[in-house]
Amino acid sequence: MRKMKYAVSIMLAALMCASCNLDIFPEMSYSQGNVDETIVDEETGTESQYSTRADMESLRNSIYSSWLKSNVIQEGVLLDGMVYAECRADNAYGGNPGTPELMAIEANTQDSENKNVVRDWDYYQEAVHQANQIICNIDRIKETDPEMTEREWGQWKSEALILKSYALFLMSQIWGDIPVENVLPPDITEDNVEEVYPLYYPGRTPRAEVYEQLITDLTFACENAPDVNHSNKYLLSKAFAHGLLARVYAEKTAQDWNKVIEHCEIVESMGFKLVDDYAQMWAYDDNDAVRNTTESIFEVAWTDKASGHWIWMMYHRNAYNPDDSYSWIKWITPSRSLIAAYESEGDTERANASITYDKAGWSNYYPADAYAFMHKCPTNVSSIILMRLGEIYLLHAEALAMTGNLQKATEYVNKIRNRAGIEEYDQAFADQETAIDKILHERRLELAFEGFRFWDLVRHDRIKEVHDRMPQEDPYWQKRRAMTDDTILMPIPQAVLDNNPRLTQNNGY
Repeated sequence: MRKMKYAVSIMLAALMCASCNLDIFPEMSYSQGNVDETIVDEETGTESQYSTRADMESLRNSIYSSWLKSNVIQEGVLLDGMVYAECRADNAYGGNPGTPELMAIEANTQDSENKNVVRDWDYYQEAVHQANQIICNIDRIKETDPEMTEREWGQWKSEALILKSYALFLMSQIWGDIPVENVLPPDITEDNVEEVYPLYYPGRTPRAEVYEQLITDLTFACENAPDVNHSNKYLLSKAFAHGLLARVYAEKTAQDWNKVIEHCEIVESMGFKLVDDYAQMWAYDDNDAVRNTTESIFEVAWTDKASGHWIWMMYHRNAYNPDDSYSWIKWITPSRSLIAAYESEGDTERANASITYDKAGWSNYYPADAYAFMHKCPTNVSSIILMRLGEIYLLHAEALAMTGNLQKATEYVNKIRNRAGIEEYDQAFADQETAIDKILHERRLELAFEGFRFWDLVRHDRIKEVHDRMPQEDPYWQKRRAMTDDTILMPIPQAVLDNNPRLTQNNGY
């Protein structure tokens, strides 16, 4: 692949001399569809090496066998996603003071050279590009290969659209307006360079337009994605599509609380149930980790302890090999503020599932003989749960509160508190502000270390106060640059700006 990129770069350089001033070909905009032996879609101009149902099936299967298990999810979503969501709020210290890019994000002093920010941009762009290999080819193949059924076309296209939508949603949270790749560009020639150049170097699409596309694509997936399979939650299903739409409609950009209620109700009708024991979702025994619980809506699953994921080592130990990779300081250290929030409720069940204490060879945040660790990834085959019913219940409660149904909002929160074994609210929330206070508090306890806290506070204009207050209350937090509307977003990586002059930097960087 690197040789192919090099060849394309030389071609572009020649065209630059002959026609116009092109910059170096950007790494993440390279289209793997541009190969010597191609098929041209006459309608879109897309060139591709894919022509059969078998090609599409192979690409669809690779979503599960490869892309969802790659660093896109492990490092981009689970690790860096928690830094953005937990360490920028009040749930976790960065954890490793020797990692400057991590600590800069906690301190709100990140810049456009930050390694974490750079890699995450690339991860999400690559996820979009891989999804497009299906999205941009499957309609043509459906018409030309009689072996592809209508059902396969709808399901495989939907799975790719869900993956792409998930990546674009996360990108828009992190960076705001983003470039969106919707075609696989044809080879650039001297004759088409002006037309094709913007496809390789797209500008930033306004967030409102990104959300319009998310709604369109996820609506298609809600109708055509695979049905829920309660014995296999590692499936980009209709339920996950509806849940993502509920998240999209909850954000300020496309906020429609009635739509949130609608999609939460659909998910709730699909047969999911809260597990009786909160800790069961991350449980394990001597032989294996638990997966496919009744509560899980979508999870990335590993089944082989010999070749499981590696992300556990960033948080604590692998219970199946406790001494492996335990000589260095871990990330995402639970904060005293979060621990106090659990203690104030007498919430031992969720606290014990989320936080564990162990001896450590360091004492940066806690005494070495009782150090606190994030505990929601205890083995190398523990599933990465990306959506579950507990989240949907609380998002539903939030939407009910925002539309004035305080009694029903209270009932949904009480379902979660009842499962946690803590006191339920004995009467409806008094008013909307009280309801949102209580719901955000409940989301904090229920969804700690699952990547929501910062974005929950942003959604209700509370992040600045919480972010800036932490170092005043607890000296273990770094001194933080004040949070502003500008620094809620991450900077566009400088290398990306250098490669694509059509992109602009976010304000404040």
